[in-house]
Amino acid sequence: MTFGTLNAWPPDGTGSLITGMLPHLRSDLTIGNLETALGDLPMDKCAPGETDCYQFEAPDYTAKVLKRAGFHAVNVANNHTFDAGPAGEANTNNVLRQAGLLYAGRPGQITYLTRNGIDIALLGFAPWPYDASALDIPAAKALVREARRNAQVVIVMEHLGGEGDDYRHVRPGTEWFLGQDRGNSIAFTHGVIDAGADLVMGSGPHVLRGFQWYRGHLIAYSLGNFSGYNTLGLDEYTSVAAILHVTLDGRGQFVTGRITPIQLIPPGIPQVDHDGTAIRYINSLSSEDFAGNGAVRISVAGEIEPS
Repeated sequence: MTFGTLNAWPPDGTGSLITGMLPHLRSDLTIGNLETALGDLPMDKCAPGETDCYQFEAPDYTAKVLKRAGFHAVNVANNHTFDAGPAGEANTNNVLRQAGLLYAGRPGQITYLTRNGIDIALLGFAPWPYDASALDIPAAKALVREARRNAQVVIVMEHLGGEGDDYRHVRPGTEWFLGQDRGNSIAFTHGVIDAGADLVMGSGPHVLRGFQWYRGHLIAYSLGNFSGYNTLGLDEYTSVAAILHVTLDGRGQFVTGRITPIQLIPPGIPQVDHDGTAIRYINSLSSEDFAGNGAVRISVAGEIEPS
């Protein structure tokens, strides 16, 4: 989720971008990837004239917008929550707390909450030094094992992989993008499930990726973009995304799942895609990348078929 950049925000407020999605955000626990700093501080990630560098910042009130929209927690482990530096990170943490919106993804962080009498742990990981590291898989597994000891359900959010149309497929090994180590998606996701994670949800590539079953647990390698304001590419692939709905039991086992296909229209507003393009993309990618190795199948109605 992005909402613009410093002093270049939607004239009707950042909440105007997601108004049409509100009926699809109601659940016991709604989570999103917050890919922006919050505040109005100077941004210093990109040098003057630097190409292939993007920085995002949304006003403080966006935290309250997300809370009112139905979000309960956000992942802050990604390459944009530090766009305004340490001060921006501190302000983001502060306004999220003030809004009553939980967050996960800072180094060493495990976020606990309880829903319907079930203790849940949320963790976020990404390949940048200001995030809980997705590159140090043994450390990530240790953090997941700690979460497993203290919670009945463990949910991991990962921000891994290259970006854009050329990175729709999940491939074995380390991914490199713009000279950066963007992690090993398969090794990481399988590793955290081995350590006790029950569900892994991905972001990062800005496009949909395939879904996989691993040891009976669901991995959604990338759900694509959800919102933006003149910040995201909106081509054939980057404009197509999905909202993932999953029901887990009190032991973290998958019960049911489905997706709501969405498509972003300029300048970055999500709307339900009644043509179900996301379903076709996910099925195709899952089949190509995980044939014979846990490929997930989604029905034309959007239901995730059991493993």
